[in-house]
Amino acid sequence: MTGPQAASGSPTRRILPVVLFNLLCYIDIGLPMAVIPVFVHQVLGYNTVLAGLAVSVQYLATFASRAGAGRQADRRGAKPTVVVGLAVCTLSGAALMLSGLLLHFAVLSVVLLIASRILLGVGESWTATGAIMWNIGRVGAGRTAQVISWNGVTSYGGIALGAPIGQILSGLPLPYGGLTVVGLLSAGLTLFGFVLARQYAPVPPVPSKAPPMPFHAVFRRVLPHGMVLACGSVGFGTISACLALFYAHNNWSGAATALTGFGLTFVLMRFLFARQIDRRGGLVVTFVSLLVETLGLCVLWQCSTVGGAALGAALTGAGFSLVFPAMGVLAVARVGPENRGAALGAFSVFLDIAVGLSGPLLGLVIQTMGYGALFLVSALFTLAGVGVTIVLKFLPR
Repeated sequence: MTGPQAASGSPTRRILPVVLFNLLCYIDIGLPMAVIPVFVHQVLGYNTVLAGLAVSVQYLATFASRAGAGRQADRRGAKPTVVVGLAVCTLSGAALMLSGLLLHFAVLSVVLLIASRILLGVGESWTATGAIMWNIGRVGAGRTAQVISWNGVTSYGGIALGAPIGQILSGLPLPYGGLTVVGLLSAGLTLFGFVLARQYAPVPPVPSKAPPMPFHAVFRRVLPHGMVLACGSVGFGTISACLALFYAHNNWSGAATALTGFGLTFVLMRFLFARQIDRRGGLVVTFVSLLVETLGLCVLWQCSTVGGAALGAALTGAGFSLVFPAMGVLAVARVGPENRGAALGAFSVFLDIAVGLSGPLLGLVIQTMGYGALFLVSALFTLAGVGVTIVLKFLPR
């Protein structure tokens, strides 16, 4: 539904049914987040670089599939994109379940685990991109910031919900514990979403007489804003890939609680301050957000207690929360409506690259410089994002 019809009724009520699919996808992402690094490092016996890669390969797969997801949504519609994404997420959960069942065969287990992460990355890109495009079609392009904000709320809300549940389930006795039951739940959730999505009415693609812009041209349009997103995303990559290892290194419990704190502050900031993007502008909101994220990473760098680590993770989540929608609205505005899906895909690529590379690279930082340097290096990246934001302020729009 587009145009005036999309504006009728409550926009939030029109957004929620479709954004549910994004929530289910990100619960799947959150469920194994605190479990996988420890499983690979301590149960299977691999080093921290591979443990970080096991988390981050998902984001590399998301990066590789973003262009296809955006083009699919532009050309064939958002609903088919979401349906395919949820089906792939279901396959990911099945592979994760098998990885847990075969943990005594370390090589096979880790291969299945990485295959699961790759499938989840592809499923994430198609589900998230499709859900945004589907909701923009339902409520109109003028509410793009609201749509992106709700996608973010369900993204990191899903992670906050899934992480502690996954850690609890992973502690159940075998063969029902470990990754087995986590994978089973993951597959079941997105299978439910797949069946439900097929019942919803589709939104047709935006008609256009002009040929679609090549992806490399779209990429160049969103490059300046994507660079800022990449700098801010390093903090998220650090939390998702390495926070559980940091807790295990210090013999602390509560890594999943800290991940939940990250997700909750992220969601809270979206609810309380998302409207500031329209009122004060994306650049101002991004500038303040990155400063808060830098502060959170510095707290983690200097902390020596569980409470300090939880506070640092929460501040990092609060800071990172508005970076994507604030920059995303500016990036999407640089292309026409017929290329909106491609622009979202190209812009999101910067998050995928940053998070995908940060896991193994920061694992290398841990091996060579220790856990303290991990958060200092991440803080320097987010501080660089502050600098790029200042430069963007003075560039012609």
